[in-house]
Amino acid sequence: MAGLAESGSNPDVDLLYDINGLAKDAPHWFDRIMEFVGEYGLLLGMVLLVLWCWWTVRRRGGDSAASSVAALVWAPLAAGIAVLVNVPIRGFVERPRPFVDHQGLDVLVSGKTDYSFVSDHATLTMAMGVALFVANRRFGLLGIGLALLEGFCRVYMGVHYPTDVVGGFALGTAVALLLSPVAMALLTPVMKAVERSPRAGRLIRARGTTPPGRDALIPGSRTERSEERDLAA
Repeated sequence: MAGLAESGSNPDVDLLYDINGLAKDAPHWFDRIMEFVGEYGLLLGMVLLVLWCWWTVRRRGGDSAASSVAALVWAPLAAGIAVLVNVPIRGFVERPRPFVDHQGLDVLVSGKTDYSFVSDHATLTMAMGVALFVANRRFGLLGIGLALLEGFCRVYMGVHYPTDVVGGFALGTAVALLLSPVAMALLTPVMKAVERSPRAGRLIRARGTTPPGRDALIPGSRTERSEERDLAA
């Protein structure tokens, strides 16, 4: 399988040259930005997005807070599992990096000596984006958007073929969705136990939010009038 992309007439290779060709026409400073964004920036952005979603869920509270936080905990776990699954895939396919078989590429990152298929960065970001979508659609769509941008950056940088990125997207999505029911079944009870803790419970619900199973007292309700009569007695 090492010769998977040796043919220059391969549409995968043609698209690689088209996207990477943008780097040759771009200013040097823009390539340096793309290098940082594609290598570290978008991964950091994904982590910050998960933390932002957690902060929002924590402030909202409610009966579903524990299950929502459990879904957010699953996001980085799904990314880690997906990358582990990728290890034997890379060893089986043994696809060299595109700059090994093809000349004239503008490679923005040096030192890449491992195999190309599938892209770890694409796998990581898409697994987190899809898992985040399970927890919260609005934040999940932002996460999937970051993952798509990550895939573009990896091809732009000359370190992956487009199909490496597509394979990473497929792997990350499969792990995040297929293992999600098992993960939620295991993580939700743990988060509910944390929620009941006087101190650690603040990781699930912010102070002042409605505790699970307790409805806020509505002014003028029967319960309130009953309590007033008891106090008057």
